[in-house]
Amino acid sequence: MLPGQIIQAPDGLKGFDCNQHISQQVASVFRGYGYRFCIRYVPRHKANLGDLSHSEAAGILNAGLALMIVQHVQLPGWVPTAAMGKEYGTFAAQSAIDVGYLPGGMVWCDLEGVKPGTDHRDVIAFCNYWLDQVGHAGFTPGLYVGYDAGLTGDELYRKLRFEHYWSAYNLNQDQFPATRNVQMKQGVEKVLSGIRFDPDTIKADALGGLPLMHVDAEWSA
Repeated sequence: MLPGQIIQAPDGLKGFDCNQHISQQVASVFRGYGYRFCIRYVPRHKANLGDLSHSEAAGILNAGLALMIVQHVQLPGWVPTAAMGKEYGTFAAQSAIDVGYLPGGMVWCDLEGVKPGTDHRDVIAFCNYWLDQVGHAGFTPGLYVGYDAGLTGDELYRKLRFEHYWSAYNLNQDQFPATRNVQMKQGVEKVLSGIRFDPDTIKADALGGLPLMHVDAEWSA
């Protein structure tokens, strides 16, 4: 396992997510610009070149950034199923284990681009089965809610068993999980040191919930 510990993200903390390899040198550049955490991708069912690796994760932590994990989503127009939730959740958990990610850290499910007209019960089953696989592996499951998530705000809160939500930059307030709201908000894409990334800001949700991050022993906000 990677060294360090799991902590609750401080309210107001700024970080970023990206789909490119982040070297320790680049991670240090981001830290110099005030970013304090990084969210990197793991695959759905087959490892891909450029996905988060053990060595990359170690470099990110060594540079003084906290780390969270998110799983790649399907192309727009996909149709979630319960079986898919089991498969993808299992692979997300195993990928996190392979990286050396500490138990308790956030692993995010990316819910967006669902085919319009998909039965909401299938979307709900996908999400809850995904949550079960990640949670049973010892990690903390979270849900990224993007455009065309396939569920209403009320369903996100009342039908799913997630306690951690992260929103895309282009969601309206009525698309957020009812009652709870979100714990992290994404911003519009930027470029720094040749890396395309989305800035993210932590903000406690309406129930006081905050995400959990993997940090090294010397990390400080």
